[in-house]
Amino acid sequence: MRSLYIAATGMQAQQTNVDVISQNLANQTTSGYKSQRAEFQDLIYQDLRRVGSNSSDVGTIVPTGVQIGLGVKTGAIYRNTEQGTVKQTEGPLDIAIQGKGYLQIELPNGDIAYTRDGAFKLSPDGEIVTQDGFIVQPAIAVPNNAIDISINATGEVEVSIDGQVNPVNLGQLEIATFINPPGLEAIGGNLFLETAASGDPILGVPGEEGFGTVLQGYLENSNVNPVSEITNLIVAQRAYEMNSKIITASDEMLQALNQSA
Repeated sequence: MRSLYIAATGMQAQQTNVDVISQNLANQTTSGYKSQRAEFQDLIYQDLRRVGSNSSDVGTIVPTGVQIGLGVKTGAIYRNTEQGTVKQTEGPLDIAIQGKGYLQIELPNGDIAYTRDGAFKLSPDGEIVTQDGFIVQPAIAVPNNAIDISINATGEVEVSIDGQVNPVNLGQLEIATFINPPGLEAIGGNLFLETAASGDPILGVPGEEGFGTVLQGYLENSNVNPVSEITNLIVAQRAYEMNSKIITASDEMLQALNQSA
C-alpha cells in the first residue's frame, strides 16, 4: 500500500520541521541569531493514466488523468535575515548593526567569516576579537594605555589616551552585504561563510547607501518569535500524529485483507 510509505515521508518531514523549530527556540537568546523555516515539496508522481493522452483512436484526450503522489520531501530550510531588536549592554566593545550588513571575522585558517553578533572582546595583544579569539577585520589594536573606547555610527574606532586631550583614531570598521543573505552557509559560533548562492561580499563603510550603521554598547537580539514557534510546533505535532494514524489505518486494512484471504 502506497499510503504506508507516503505517511512515512510525512512523518519524516514533520520530524525535520520540529528539528528546525527546536533549533530556533534553543537560540532565542543567541545574539544575532536568524530564525529558520523548513519548506517542503511533494515527491514524484506515478501516472496510472497519463493526462493528455489519447483515450480513443479518433483523437479524444484524457482531460485529467490519474496521478498518485508518493509523499513529501524537505525542499529547503530558509533563513529569515530580518533585523532583530537591540538590547543595551553598555559594553564598550558590544556592537549592533542597524540595517544591512555583516561584520568580518578572520578564522584561524585565514578564511573570512561573517557575523551579526557584535559581542567583542580584547585579546592579550589589544586586538578586537570575538568570544573565540578570532580577529575582527579590519584588524584594530587598542593600546594598553587607552582609558576609553569610542565607536561611532560609521564604524570609526577612537580611544582616549591618559594624558592626551584629543582622542586617537585607531581605524575604521567595514561591513559586508550580500545580494542573497539567506544563501550564506552557517558554520556555528554565530558565523557564516559566503557561497555561490550568497554571491560575493560587497564591502563598505557603515552608514553608506545600502549599509547599516553601528551602534556601540548594544547587541542585536535573535529575531525568533517564540509565540509563532510554539504555534508552528503544535501544527507540526498534529501533522505528525495524523500521518501516524494513516500508517495505523493502512496496517489495519492490510490485516483485514490478510484475514479475509
